[in-house]
Amino acid sequence: MTNRFLGIAIFWLLLLATAFVAEPYMVTWWYSASSPRTIAPRTDLTETERTTIKLFQTVSPSVVSVFARTNPRNLLKPGQEESDVQTGTGIVWDAAGHVITNYHVIKGTDEFAAHLASGESIPVRVIGTAPNYDIAVLQLERTQTPPRPIAIGNSADLQVGQSAFAIGNPYGLEQTMTAGIISALRRTMPTAEGHEISGGIQTDAPLNPGNSGGPLLDSAGRLIGVTSMIISGSGASAGVGIAIPVDVVNRVAAQLISTGHVPTPGIGISAATETIAAKAGIDGVIVLRVRPDSPAANAGLKGVSFSGDVGDVITEANGQPIHDIADLTSIFEEAGVGKTVKLTVSNGDHSRSVEVTLADMSQKHG
Repeated sequence: MTNRFLGIAIFWLLLLATAFVAEPYMVTWWYSASSPRTIAPRTDLTETERTTIKLFQTVSPSVVSVFARTNPRNLLKPGQEESDVQTGTGIVWDAAGHVITNYHVIKGTDEFAAHLASGESIPVRVIGTAPNYDIAVLQLERTQTPPRPIAIGNSADLQVGQSAFAIGNPYGLEQTMTAGIISALRRTMPTAEGHEISGGIQTDAPLNPGNSGGPLLDSAGRLIGVTSMIISGSGASAGVGIAIPVDVVNRVAAQLISTGHVPTPGIGISAATETIAAKAGIDGVIVLRVRPDSPAANAGLKGVSFSGDVGDVITEANGQPIHDIADLTSIFEEAGVGKTVKLTVSNGDHSRSVEVTLADMSQKHG
């Protein structure tokens, strides 16, 4: 009896061991999809998805890839030792085939081309540049069918929190769309030429190298800014991208197309950053330095002393309060070169009014 019970136990143990070993193979055999699987039905796209898809389909033909390099014949010129291709994004501006991009995309190069959404690659020429605004206008040449110009919005009434979309060519990946919101407004954007662009639009829509010069759009597919700057320790997207406001782009582009040059109204000062002013508890624009023979120098404005004492602080311009350099720049640009602006300047406990005539700061003074 004991032997028979032992035999039965061994039988079941062997059976269980066999089942345990065979189980993965049986599952694979039984459940493997050896033929194409049936497609699961889905509901309709959401309204948000349909809106985003339509936005891309409408705007993407107005976005081009921009390529710039140094002509190999010019490599013996000083500073022209390399001929690496610089890439960026461009925006079709009008029916004449003008394209807006960032100045830094083409800086230091003299041979240019564009790749259209249609697949056509064509040469382009430079119409004009505005380094102080990081804007360049190019002209498409010999296109079979000029692409559709982008729809223009405005940046004066933007609100933090509204949707924002970017289309560009990050890392050379053409026609890439990213989405986010407007994270902040009135950012000050320094350019490589030492100028500051006021009213910058901050967005968390992912931007990467190659997006430069591309459009920042509102939910209606209108251009509200030109992506220009990434704030990141690695140079890649970190959720902080800055775009030049379209109101600035619209004005600068028109001047470049008509004259090839954009005057930069100013008075010849270097101003402290908003951070420095805030730390000093000062509401206004701290004058750091004054250019010799500039309108500011002629008006008697003084900068920070050698000992570090604050000199003049601009607190009003044409009767409007000035809190930062963006406020001052906005009034200067609204007035224009050659116009007189009345400034209220404080120095310690004393305040005075001075009149300055705006000069073109894109030219060298002093």
